[in-house]
Amino acid sequence: MLEKYKWGQGKDTRLYSALALGLISAIGCWRLYKQLEASLDVTQTHGIVLSVTVPLALMAIIGVFLYWIVNKPTVADFLIAAEGELKKVSFSSRREIAVSTFVVIVVVFLMAAMLGTADFVFDLFFTNVIGI
Repeated sequence: MLEKYKWGQGKDTRLYSALALGLISAIGCWRLYKQLEASLDVTQTHGIVLSVTVPLALMAIIGVFLYWIVNKPTVADFLIAAEGELKKVSFSSRREIAVSTFVVIVVVFLMAAMLGTADFVFDLFFTNVIGI
């Protein structure tokens, strides 16, 4: 159950996926701790113990689950394939992105001007010609 599956392959994707899910889980456990601290009487020993151990135990269980899930053959093979595909991607250069962004901004302003002009013409037509 806890053996490493193809550990040398897809290491980055598996590591960062587990870290991201672990961070989300840690935030959830922290919020659970705060909720338990607010709802339990922390002046007594059992209140402090419960408000601390429940989130820590839950985080430990989630950690074991994350280790298991990133080493599960179907999930690991998917993450390995995803990392392989990402290595094949050809990203645009900084210049291409700047030119494309400029073109999009110009087109947006032209479309806004055309729609504003059409709105103005329709407003004139309906107020002066038809009299609405």
